[in-house]
Amino acid sequence: MLLRGCVPHSELIPLVSIGADLASNEAGGLNYEWRPMSTASVKTPWPEPSHSVLVKRTVEACELAREAAAIAAEGIATGSMSRLNDIRQCEKELDAIDMEVDSGVTSTITRVPEAETRQLLACMKVMIGLERIGDLLLSFATSAQAAKDRLDSQDARDLTQMATVLEKMLADVGQSFSQKDVKKAIDVLRADAEMDRLRNIIFLRHIENPENVAHHCSLQVIFMTQSLERAGDHAKNLAEEVCHFVSGRSIRHLLMDYDKPKEQMFIEWLRHKEEKSE
Repeated sequence: MLLRGCVPHSELIPLVSIGADLASNEAGGLNYEWRPMSTASVKTPWPEPSHSVLVKRTVEACELAREAAAIAAEGIATGSMSRLNDIRQCEKELDAIDMEVDSGVTSTITRVPEAETRQLLACMKVMIGLERIGDLLLSFATSAQAAKDRLDSQDARDLTQMATVLEKMLADVGQSFSQKDVKKAIDVLRADAEMDRLRNIIFLRHIENPENVAHHCSLQVIFMTQSLERAGDHAKNLAEEVCHFVSGRSIRHLLMDYDKPKEQMFIEWLRHKEEKSE
């Protein structure tokens, strides 16, 4: 025999007719009707973000930062100051992903294997760097809009080149992180030298000014150059983080391996091949 009290998701509801005699209800008891309980107020908790989702969101953030750098290059190259407004939206989305990954890693990191733990820690560190890059590109856009169309043509070319190099660095960071490609990360480290070279050229032109030529918007140009150069430094730091996450080795040791002469690398390859054959 099935007892009504054991039926799940049900409740006993008293039925009292309007105007009924309370005395009769007390004497004869209330009538009851079985009705299913409403589940509208029951909230199902959202599932915790998985390791793969957090990695995917970090790669998406790399693409957002790359897109912001591409917008910066396009805005300066074409003189479209309105195009630079789109960097603000990229920066907002980077902030949102940063908070999402930070929260997700905190709640997930204790329940995954060691290898995934290392990648989750890398996700958090990469997001910190990407969020700062977004801030710097927004600062770049603000200075560029203040200068408007008064930039010298040479400054516009050099700044466009810096933004283009940064865009490539960020694209390589995203690829190296998603594919665990150390070679791509090392390409980013080497590209930072070009950022420094272009920065030095612009600073020489506006600060030392050996030709004693009047330049427009020097203050804004210097701010823009600093923003791009610092964003490049952060991209370099991200590449170092990828190298450490993938190999477990410091960047100094990795560069020593990759910068060996070809003859030395060939000898080591032969030795490794002989060891495998034995």
